[in-house]
Amino acid sequence: MANKELNIRNKRARFEFHLDEVFEAGIVLTGTEIKSIRSGKASILEAYGLFDKGEVWLRNMHITEYENGSFYNHKPRADRKLLLQRKEITRIEKFLKIKGHTMVPLKLFLSEKGWVKLEIACATGKKLHDKRQDLKEKDDKREMDRLLKR
Repeated sequence: MANKELNIRNKRARFEFHLDEVFEAGIVLTGTEIKSIRSGKASILEAYGLFDKGEVWLRNMHITEYENGSFYNHKPRADRKLLLQRKEITRIEKFLKIKGHTMVPLKLFLSEKGWVKLEIACATGKKLHDKRQDLKEKDDKREMDRLLKR
């Protein structure tokens, strides 16, 4: 394995959304996709989840084409199926039916067995005043840490 410490995060998710429930899901990938992910060439910043015909899919996740993958290479922005238990799928389905609710990926990582896993969250969008409140709390915490350091 090329990189045991794979850690691709969506840093904007916690700033843009109120996270309600977090799930850990597997992803159906092809050979060249897994090789690109293990070399750290993937992005989940613009990705989101959707429910279709009893299955949960991840759309708009970018995985760069593998350099050594001739004509067997994959499409960089193809929809990818998420592997979840039936109870989790029904909970996500009920959550996504409500207007204003979405599913966002938080983190892409390797499990102990070497499988690529995705941490996803059911979320609702934040308003502008919520974002300002988060920034204010962050600044206050930074100021308190500065004062305690002295």
